[in-house]
Amino acid sequence: MMEQQRQQYLEAMGITAWVRRDLPEQVPVAVEATPTPNAENAQVAAVAKATPATASQEAEISSLPPPVVEPGHAASNNRVAQLDWPSLQQAVQDCQACELHKTRLNPVFGIGDPRARWMIVGEAPGVEEDKRGQPFVGKAGKLLDAMLQAVGLNRQTVFIANILKCRPPNNRDPQAHEIDACSTFLQRQIELIQPELILAVGRYAAQTLLQSNEPIGKLRGQVSKHLASGIPVVATYHPAYLLRQPGEKRKSWEDLKLAMTVSNPSNK
Repeated sequence: MMEQQRQQYLEAMGITAWVRRDLPEQVPVAVEATPTPNAENAQVAAVAKATPATASQEAEISSLPPPVVEPGHAASNNRVAQLDWPSLQQAVQDCQACELHKTRLNPVFGIGDPRARWMIVGEAPGVEEDKRGQPFVGKAGKLLDAMLQAVGLNRQTVFIANILKCRPPNNRDPQAHEIDACSTFLQRQIELIQPELILAVGRYAAQTLLQSNEPIGKLRGQVSKHLASGIPVVATYHPAYLLRQPGEKRKSWEDLKLAMTVSNPSNK
């Protein structure tokens, strides 16, 4: 990516950046976030200068009960574990393992480069994703795009998937048995892609990949490992949450910078 383009993306997100000289390619690192008063899309103004979250805001993330998933149950499906990429796509299309197939419009397999160095894993499709059969295409998707562009990435250079391949009715939270039913598909995607890094976006994605009951506020800000593959995982807040709580955007920017220390896709 041209440095001029990178700076334009950062400015659109309200980021003032300096350049580290020790990286093979110049990677912008935020030193102070300045609000952009005339941003075209307020919902895409990410990682802006923020005041610390209040106790009530933090409680919104941690107070909900985490999903309880029996590890290894769906992963024992040997048939899925042996599928190649086209066969895996067809298996997701035909899946009737849980009741969600009755209410979905389109399953959401994922999008991007099947040889990507970064894999982005979200929680579940929403209304727009269900209509179009692609992940992160609504307002939260625009914010995710801006976050990726700020570190020199886009939808063509990463692979974006979800814990669930079908939309839960009324956009409710994923249920444990639904996560369990879908987990084999995600596990096979990870095995076939073999990314250098997994960015877990949101509480359910982070807890499922790390088999943890800790709230997202405790799982983010560190490098963990996907238990089944050993691939490094960096957890961060879901863009939909950041749209509701813009004061947390700076933390997500810190998570992205941390992810860049694990795998810098510019070093190809």
